[in-house]
Amino acid sequence: MMNQLVKVTITVLLGFMFTFCADAQNQALSVDDVLVIFYQRNLDLIAARYNVDQSVAEAVVAAAIPNPSVSFQLGELSSTNLNKGSSATGCNHNSSVSCGPSQYYSFSQLIEVAGKRGLRVQSSDFAIQAAESDFRDAVRIFTNVVRTAYYQLLQMQKNLWLAQEIVDHYQVVTEANSLRLKSGDISESDFLRVKMEGVRAQSDLDSAQSAVTMAQADLAVILRWPERSLQFEAKEQWPEIKDMGQQLTPDELINKALSLRPDLQADKLRAEQADKQLELAKRLKYPDVTVTGGYAKDPSNNALDSGFVGFSVPLPIFYQYKGEEDKASVNLSQSRVTAEQTELAVKNDVISALATWSRADKIVQRFKDGLLNDALSVRNSSELAYSKGATSVLDFIEAQRSYKNVMRDYYAAEINRATAYYNLEKALGVDNSTSKDFKIIKH
Repeated sequence: MMNQLVKVTITVLLGFMFTFCADAQNQALSVDDVLVIFYQRNLDLIAARYNVDQSVAEAVVAAAIPNPSVSFQLGELSSTNLNKGSSATGCNHNSSVSCGPSQYYSFSQLIEVAGKRGLRVQSSDFAIQAAESDFRDAVRIFTNVVRTAYYQLLQMQKNLWLAQEIVDHYQVVTEANSLRLKSGDISESDFLRVKMEGVRAQSDLDSAQSAVTMAQADLAVILRWPERSLQFEAKEQWPEIKDMGQQLTPDELINKALSLRPDLQADKLRAEQADKQLELAKRLKYPDVTVTGGYAKDPSNNALDSGFVGFSVPLPIFYQYKGEEDKASVNLSQSRVTAEQTELAVKNDVISALATWSRADKIVQRFKDGLLNDALSVRNSSELAYSKGATSVLDFIEAQRSYKNVMRDYYAAEINRATAYYNLEKALGVDNSTSKDFKIIKH
């Protein structure tokens, strides 16, 4: 009897050692570690960053002052008589002496009127701010995508650990039942029922291992499959619950989100940009002026050396840029409608996320307030009673199943609580310590 118990103990210890060695080969990562890998490798966020650079480049173009034009002309060229005997003041009037060709030097500068350049600058500034808000919104969204995959992996791992615990437990019980069967304490049918439950537990362990592998693959896809991605192991790290205003009224939370959400800020900024573009389109009918000045050396004139100055203005007679104005007006209306739709979506996100968080938090508290201890107590008392022959094998098996189901439900509730917390953070647009590392610098 003693030798049999020693063998059982050694078997269990070896099982734990093998499990530990297998886990030691994995690379344990926190959720922040995974986020760092994601942001280093994700092409979508890099592309979003390029959109900001493009907006900055367009702002440089919008603020540019038109370049001046310089021209030079030679005239009155002749192979036989190159202004010989010119009567212009400053020329030699001898008919055999050439005074040279006429020469014209001019300088032209376009002058924009009606504040068009200033409106373009203001419009481009709004575009830059909107692109920066888009980038922050991409961080907000992608951060939650990574976290969801991370906690999905953690849930599968915890199910795997639970399945391994139950397999090990049934191994111990089966070994003990073998001794009881030999001594006649239990029937063979009861022994086989417990043994079959152990086989079922092993099947659950195989399924749990497969689920972990698939969860690792899902996370690897999001991380663009870094090295050793199928050996990544999620640490049991839960979010540090901070006060984001969970105790505020729904209206107060909505107002907070409306002031923080980067997607709404981006849409409002684009509406402001569209307003400036409409004002710019209205001012296109005010023609810009081109001022020209220059110097002429013309032997055919009365004076050889002279200067000139002038200006030119396109007359908006046949076309007065009505099409540009109508197009800008439509764009402004669409931008405002988009901002209004986003505002409605923000309100819905906040209410939904708050309700989900409240429910998830209460469920976890119920487990911690006694349900977990109750399930463990029922399992242990049932096992003790079964070992003494005071309860049936069916009651023993049912207690084991109840314990497994309660623990799996508890793990799911913890995961749901973590994701609900981060979803509330996402809905409110609250910055977190990780996303701050990826903020862009305002230009």
